[in-house]
Amino acid sequence: MISRRAFIKAGGLAMFGIGVGGVPQFVTRAASFNKLARPYKKNKILVCIFQRGAMDGLMAVTPFTDNYLKNARPNLFMSADSKGELIDLDGRFGLHPGFKNFTQLYKSKQLAIVHGVGSPNTTRSHFDAQDYMESGTPFNKGTPSGWLNRAVGLLGHEGSPFRAVSLTSSLPRSLYGDNPSIAISNLADFGLQLKGAKTAYLTAQTFEELYDQTSDDLLKETGKESFEAMNMLKKTDIKNYKPANSAVYPGSALGNAMKQIAQLIKMDVGLEIAFAESGGWDTHFNQGTDKGIFSRNAEDLSKSITAFWADLGSIQGDVTLMTMTEFGRTVRQNGTGGTDHGRASCLFILGNDVQGGKVHGLINPLAVENLADGRDLEVTTDFRSIFSEVADKHLQLNDDRLLFPDWSGSKLGVMI
Repeated sequence: MISRRAFIKAGGLAMFGIGVGGVPQFVTRAASFNKLARPYKKNKILVCIFQRGAMDGLMAVTPFTDNYLKNARPNLFMSADSKGELIDLDGRFGLHPGFKNFTQLYKSKQLAIVHGVGSPNTTRSHFDAQDYMESGTPFNKGTPSGWLNRAVGLLGHEGSPFRAVSLTSSLPRSLYGDNPSIAISNLADFGLQLKGAKTAYLTAQTFEELYDQTSDDLLKETGKESFEAMNMLKKTDIKNYKPANSAVYPGSALGNAMKQIAQLIKMDVGLEIAFAESGGWDTHFNQGTDKGIFSRNAEDLSKSITAFWADLGSIQGDVTLMTMTEFGRTVRQNGTGGTDHGRASCLFILGNDVQGGKVHGLINPLAVENLADGRDLEVTTDFRSIFSEVADKHLQLNDDRLLFPDWSGSKLGVMI
């Protein structure tokens, strides 16, 4: 018996929860569910993007009236004056020009920004900080599940095999756990190969082959219900997908992931939680201002998200998107034209159910006496406050103690 999880690989890599005899849990659950409702009925969808490497929130959304920041960054500071470097949001905060595609979404109050967000754990290790943020337990490294996997368990209804999907080569820490989840690097190449945690390889080119290998008559009778969702991938011309509303996705890894998430949403295969990644935010060297590494990353992120949003069209009301990053960067620039590991950063939330057109959160003047360790933007909003509010309001979850077991803080009011 495989006790927890199967690794599935063929073109893309996927992971499912494992049930009796090594059979994926979505199959066993279908046995009791198939007579009640379709496993892929339409529900709300939460999309999360992890900006790996620690985005400089002070460059993304700059408090441009702060002279302390200006003095700390003689080569990186950008203004919102007549030069038009930053996009003035409210007279205090300016949006980096790489994010200019967000401007209309912000003005239409679909996009909200939360500043001063971070973890109460003061680690400056990328690996540890990402682990803590994705597990949702910043002082417990041994937590076996991720917060998004726990969110799946709180949805309160049965789901399809595509309920929780990560468009990555391997399952992210956020989706580790007992609830079924899947990772697919490329929908067009999606196949199957099951590897048991304590057994040799069991190969199957399709889900039907995996299904046929079980000797349980009950599973043979009911498992086909779940395969309907898989078959939808075969019936759809994924490679020649045409985005709606003239949406143009970047040709980057993130752009491709967002396009595939939009495809899954439109295919009605039961997607409820989606995950993607944006890399390259560790800007120790040559960070640049309106040009350079940061600007290129910002442009890719904003173009990928705005293309995705346009592509959704009338489906936008079912979807909320949230970004996250493990920590921010130092207030003061370093000697190599970049910034080092810091504390707080900012995040973006997009949807019709957000208090958009506003920069939420608290940032004090960036004088040395107000900085964490005398060098970093202070964390004034625990990331769990935002994650829980977005998940609770959008997905209608109702158990913060299970979602974030070590947290008992208050919500910020970023959702309607």
